[in-house]
Amino acid sequence: MATTSAPTRNRSAVRTLLRLWPYVRPARARLFSAAFVAILASSTGLVIPLVLKWMVDGPVADRDPAGVWLGALFLLLLGFAEALLFGLRRWLVARPLAHVEASMRADLYRHLQRLPVSFHDRWASGQLLSRGMTDLMLLRMFLAFPLTFLLVNGVTIVIGVIIMLLQDWTLGLVILGPAVPVMVTCVVFEKRYAEVARRAQDQVGDLTTVVEESVLGIRIIKGFGRHRSQARAFHDLSGKLRGTELRKARLLATIWGVIVTLPEMAIGAALVVGVVQVADGGLSAGTLVAFLSTALALRWPVESIGFLLAMSQEAATATERYFEVMDEDVEEGAEVEERRPAAASSRSTALEDKGLRFHDVQFRYPDAPPGSPPVLQHIDLHIRPGESMALVGSTGSGKTTLTALVPRLYEVTSGRITLDGVDITGLSRQALRAKVAVAFEEPTLFSAAVGDNVLMGADGTAGTAELERALAVAQADFVHALPQGTATQVGEQGLSLSGGQRQRLALARAVVGQPEFLVLDDPLSALDVHTEAAVEAALRDVLADTTALIVAHRPSTVLLADRVALLSGGRIAAVGTHHELLRTNAEYAHLMSGEEEGAR
Repeated sequence: MATTSAPTRNRSAVRTLLRLWPYVRPARARLFSAAFVAILASSTGLVIPLVLKWMVDGPVADRDPAGVWLGALFLLLLGFAEALLFGLRRWLVARPLAHVEASMRADLYRHLQRLPVSFHDRWASGQLLSRGMTDLMLLRMFLAFPLTFLLVNGVTIVIGVIIMLLQDWTLGLVILGPAVPVMVTCVVFEKRYAEVARRAQDQVGDLTTVVEESVLGIRIIKGFGRHRSQARAFHDLSGKLRGTELRKARLLATIWGVIVTLPEMAIGAALVVGVVQVADGGLSAGTLVAFLSTALALRWPVESIGFLLAMSQEAATATERYFEVMDEDVEEGAEVEERRPAAASSRSTALEDKGLRFHDVQFRYPDAPPGSPPVLQHIDLHIRPGESMALVGSTGSGKTTLTALVPRLYEVTSGRITLDGVDITGLSRQALRAKVAVAFEEPTLFSAAVGDNVLMGADGTAGTAELERALAVAQADFVHALPQGTATQVGEQGLSLSGGQRQRLALARAVVGQPEFLVLDDPLSALDVHTEAAVEAALRDVLADTTALIVAHRPSTVLLADRVALLSGGRIAAVGTHHELLRTNAEYAHLMSGEEEGAR
């Protein structure tokens, strides 16, 4: 399980966030328009102090009620215009940013489908889920608010400072006094907050994984009375996340305290100096009012810096986590119909290589420790066209791994596998998996109708007749007794069905498309003896028209096959008929005696 944490110390938030540009580019016109409207709205707010100056030095000083009412009207119109412009900004960004989030989520989902099985072996599903949901929500919020207001507030501060300096440069210098310590605080805060934000978002992924596993494994938890231990695991992770969030809050409180306190002190100092200047006659009361009003109008842009920086760091972390997945290499040949012209070069050997053939295949898992021995070594095996071969071996001998190599769920480390003389790496995965159908020992069903689950094994052309045929082969007639028959919705993971029922539906899914090659990983292990016998009888007709590799643990399943291959220690130890191996191979005889129940 991966809780992948990329280094954040030397990570540039700006450079990381720039990776979002391809997604943002289609919406750039509306985003730039929204930023311009927001700047216009903020600038409108800065005109209000100038109107106040005119009112104090003019109509108020001259005791002109008409002028006061006119000034009040101007203030009302300016406030209304500011509110209207900010509302327009929100309207401009809502639709395009929802589209950006949806596009990124769709790309992530497509990418996950194209990543190799070895990637999913390493990564916890909760980590992937948090990247697809929580992180993308953070990015949408960043693009909608902090991104715009980092620019808007920066421009507002610059314009406001210029206005204050033009009013009175000495008071302006007093206000600018805290600028250097505030900037130093922001730099230190950014570095520390980036590390804590990354840790918090990774911990959210870990917590999501625990919750997901607890829901999916609720029968095990209840069956073994493990709810207290699961609750402890949840509370431990929840406590760690709480501690990290509190540290984020402390950092944010620290920078907020600095950013709020220093400017407030500067405004207080400017007020004292300004009052003295007014008393001495060096400054008009209207100018002091305008200056202080401008300074107060800049409080929010200045005070929001810490909040905006925090959201920007969280967005940079979310971007980093998103692209950690998107940067993973997809399965080779996932988008091409033919990756290499293997078929043409294989025509000369096509006759002798017809069927499914393993040529000196070796396999080591990608995340295996360096120097560890291969799981499979020097596998040479030929399953002739129309032949079915049983694969037998003790637990851990590599049977399931070998079957996973045929549909390229994993890539061979060395050697090659051919179908009718064509190297499987010369086929796109789509073309390969149209030829090869699989049924695993642990059947996986989706939250969809029974019929839809079965028809997943076809290329889209199969209809009711093919569905009924597949259900008959798998002895899955029980579906017709379900409330809506084949239209009955299967619950998550198919847990509303028994193990044997799920296994029969998985077998029906494997045979519905009438594939040229069939790979079955102990497909009858969950069936009772009577159902198993009925399924085997129906399977014989299917196997007569296909080339099949069947992982088997029981003699009844082995007898379905024409020949048997014994896998021992990652190597093919013997090949022959069931009766031949019983007579000549002690290990095979021992396995078939029932003294060991091989699981995988």
